[in-house]
Amino acid sequence: MNLIIKLFGSWQDFAALIVFICCWLGYEPVVKRVSQKSGVIFKDLTIVRRAWMKEMVIRSFKLYDSNLIGHGVNSMSFFASANLILIAAVAGAIFTEDLSYTSVHALGIDTSSSALFLMKFGLVIVCLARGLLNFIWALRQTNYAVAAMGAIPENVDEKTGQEFSAAVSDIFEPAMSNFSQGVRGYYFSLAAAAWLFGPIPLAIASIGATILLAWRQSRSQAARGLRRMRELLEDHPYPTRTRPIYDGLKDIDAETDTAAQPGAPENENASGKSV
Repeated sequence: MNLIIKLFGSWQDFAALIVFICCWLGYEPVVKRVSQKSGVIFKDLTIVRRAWMKEMVIRSFKLYDSNLIGHGVNSMSFFASANLILIAAVAGAIFTEDLSYTSVHALGIDTSSSALFLMKFGLVIVCLARGLLNFIWALRQTNYAVAAMGAIPENVDEKTGQEFSAAVSDIFEPAMSNFSQGVRGYYFSLAAAAWLFGPIPLAIASIGATILLAWRQSRSQAARGLRRMRELLEDHPYPTRTRPIYDGLKDIDAETDTAAQPGAPENENASGKSV
């Protein structure tokens, strides 16, 4: 206890930090466990993305899919760049010589201990750094998924199409999961920043961020829409269709079927008369 008080200044700061760590690191495992029993965005979006990969494999024109992948890459790059800027800003606030404890205290920030003050900023950097690593890994996995999508054969049967869609989903799904984890890091970075104003704001912000994320995962309008979308996709027979392997006889068979139809027009000569 004496060591905790010496390091943190008070047991309240230590208790608030424990609350934050439990909310930050425990949120995703709890959501994964809950998603096995009830519909949440985390699980429903997984079903939707896997259905997308099934359709992508059998889609003859993949420009639509490439545009969606490009949008995801742009979003990951934007958030990764924003994380770098925020990390540089917070690190600059720590190491700048112009930082005055008097001016900072005037903002309502707790400056009772210089070590604790630096620890509070350090917690914000740790949250942002973890999010940055999530975004970088998501970008790399998305590039792997793009390469896999480009390698899919043009013509596949039903069984082969299912195997290819499962393989691509195993690459693409963790990429999107890491992207979601990186975005979630902003919520807890804001909660960590609340520690600057004391242990009680940190505990309240941590619990509040967790409740907000949980509500958006299960009770928001987007969650209800994705839940309904998942139900529709589960009732839909996949794959929708498969493209038969082209054997060079397709056009010949089509012409034969057209000529054999009753009432088909007879060939005409140059004068327009039937022959």
